Parts: sequence; C-alpha cells; structure tokens
Amino acid sequence: MRNRSKDVDAYIAKAAPFARPILETVRDHFHKACPEIEETTKWGFPHFQYKGIVGSMAAFKKHASFGFWKGQLMDDPHGIFKGVGNTSMSGMKVESVSELPSERVMLKYIRQAVALNEEGVKVPRVRAAKPAAAVKPPDDFMAKLKKNKKALATFEAFPPSHRKEYVEWVTEARQEATRAKRLETAIEWISEGKPRNWKYMKGRA
Repeated sequence: MRNRSKDVDAYIAKAAPFARPILETVRDHFHKACPEIEETTKWGFPHFQYKGIVGSMAAFKKHASFGFWKGQLMDDPHGIFKGVGNTSMSGMKVESVSELPSERVMLKYIRQAVALNEEGVKVPRVRAAKPAAAVKPPDDFMAKLKKNKKALATFEAFPPSHRKEYVEWVTEARQEATRAKRLETAIEWISEGKPRNWKYMKGRA
C-alpha cells in the first residue's frame, strides 16, 4: 500500500503475536488520519513522518507502545499519555488492542500531532542545568587524604557528585566519634576506588 515501508512490515511480522494487531491498528490510524504520512525505521523501531517526525510505535516482550514526538505540546483531554523522560515526547503502553483509545480519539490526536508539524511548531529547547558548585573538603578530610596518596589521587579523579557524597557524609555526622569513624571508612573506600554508595550499585563485587 501507498507510503507503507517493507521494513515496518518486517518489524511487525517479527513482533510477538499479541503485539501484531496492536501495531497494525496504530499503523492504520496514522495513515487514515494523514494519508500523506510516511513510514521509516529509526533507532530500530517504526516512526511516522510528515514534515518531520509525528509519532512512533514499538513492540516489547509484554507490551507495545506508541506515542507522539511533540506530545508534551499537545492537548490530552482524555489523559491518555505520559511524558517520556526529559523530552517533548509522550506515549502509551498497552498489552492488547482493547486497551487502545477508540479510533475517533486516536484520529483526533494524530491529526493534532500532524498539525503541529504543518504549522512548524518547534520543541522548546531545555536549558542544561548548571553544574553544581564544587564541594570543598574540610581540613581534617584533606589531611587524611594527603596521608594516603592512592586515596588522594582517586578522590581527585572522582566526578564532582562522588566527591560531594563523601564530603557531606562526613560533615553531616553529629558527633565527633561518628565523624572520625566515617572519615576513616571514607579514606579506606576511596583508596579502593569505591564511590560512597558503592554497596547499592549494580554489578558490585
């Protein structure tokens, strides 16, 4: 059929049986809402384009999803979609065709997404957060580090977030005995190349 990609055909064919009718339905709605829409595969899954990316869909082991590139700029009166991280996108996860919005609702949303591209609406740029100010270790912390060359070198190589975690852990101790114990532990862990929260990190020994 017109504007339908063989790559998308293949993607749907390889999807799990439960996901195929979901993908086919979403695909049909995009084409019905905008006959000029074109299909492409980006980042390994199908996208729909008309004067830029309009939306996409994907299949996973237990669910399928679809959404809109500029979803955060769209009206969502039915509360269907959720934002995708710190992006302009929004999407919806479903496990069966019955969970999809009605065709009427779907067409309305898709046409709204298409209209944003037709009108040349741009996604606002998100300003990068300013890096946190470097935390200066207290004198007793630095004195201990300087006595352990390996720990000092590791601490200086740590990213600011790791250095901050150690400094705050030590300085937040309410009692001198607790502070001293934390400082000794900190120097030991730092010399071993461990971040403050190494116990909770995946893949630790």
